[in-house]
Amino acid sequence: MPLLRHSMVIRQAGIGKSTDKKELEKTFIKTLLLMDFASLHELLRSTYDEMMPLCAQMTGIAKGIAGLGALFYIALRVWASIARAEAIDVFPLLRPFVLGFCIMFFPTVVLGTMNAVLSPVVQGTEMMVHQQEGNLAELTAKRDKLQEEAYLRNPETAYLVSNEKFDEKIEEMGIIGPEDAVTIAGMYAERAAYQTKQWIMKMVHDLLELLFHAAGLIIDTLRTFILIVLAILGPIVFGIAVWDGLAGSLTAWFSRYISVYLWLPVSSILTALLTKYRC
Repeated sequence: MPLLRHSMVIRQAGIGKSTDKKELEKTFIKTLLLMDFASLHELLRSTYDEMMPLCAQMTGIAKGIAGLGALFYIALRVWASIARAEAIDVFPLLRPFVLGFCIMFFPTVVLGTMNAVLSPVVQGTEMMVHQQEGNLAELTAKRDKLQEEAYLRNPETAYLVSNEKFDEKIEEMGIIGPEDAVTIAGMYAERAAYQTKQWIMKMVHDLLELLFHAAGLIIDTLRTFILIVLAILGPIVFGIAVWDGLAGSLTAWFSRYISVYLWLPVSSILTALLTKYRC
């Protein structure tokens, strides 16, 4: 009887440790669920949309710069054509007016058009990531189930994953003697080691996934900040581009805006590739 009571104490201690681990795991999972990265990405997008009206405050300054530049731009070409006794080519003189129109309706014409063209790329890569993550979750569940079934098929390891098998293995011993008490203690130790190993593996997996999503959120945050700066200063760039010799600033602005906008799709593609590799 003392030995039986001793084994019950050991079992209760094992159950207590297992319960503590499960509670820690639940707490960690709750923390992951609270950190909804999708909502944070949506918050960054809404922040970008809310900052777009600030472009209108730069429109007045850009109009002045573009108007003065258009005056010199047109006067220089008209004077050069008159000096060479040539007909005035009207088509090149329309460039300042086109840039001025873009400045007046910058949030709608320029930013709206570019975002409408580039946003499907972001949405397509995000759908790719969600699809790969769904496949990974399905394959992980199948792997865990097959691993548990493999343990259950082996009588020597079934007690590690099943409480019923563990109780049956103890009942098969019948009357508990000193040698059986040592055996039962070893079984509790092996089961605790197995559960600890599974818990640590899941903890490492969740931590790496958390860090990976955090890295994507940092990239999206930097991307949103740079896009806001480029969008606010965009009218000024268009106004400066009217002047001779500074037309390259317009090309540089477009290339920078497009490259920064594609940071998130590139990050999503990398995530999809790594997820596919894990599958």
